Amino acid sequence: QVQLAESGGGLVQPGGSLTLSCAPSRVIFSINAMGWYRQAPGKQRELVATITNSGSTNYADSVKGRFTVSRGTAGNTVFLQMNSLKPEDTAVYYCNINSKYGDYWGQGTQVTVSS
Repeated sequence: QVQLAESGGGLVQPGGSLTLSCAPSRVIFSINAMGWYRQAPGKQRELVATITNSGSTNYADSVKGRFTVSRGTAGNTVFLQMNSLKPEDTAVYYCNINSKYGDYWGQGTQVTVSS
């Protein structure tokens, strides 16, 4: 069973930055896309940003220009650089890797933006 390990969450002041990282417990082959989703209290999980195997990216309108999704050189890790954070970015952030062989999710990492 592949597990995704997320790191980098925490408490940050408005306007600050955080970088989230996600790596699988073993190599995943035939990846279609990798990305990040988030879920705030009382809300549904929503897409934040994704990157396909070809490098195409997609962002939620609310994070465009502030967040950047990227892949590691090994191809199996995914990062989310978050700048100019706002209180409304507060949520549990989940890593996702979609491959030919399955859809994998991390356990989530808390990001709290507050002064």
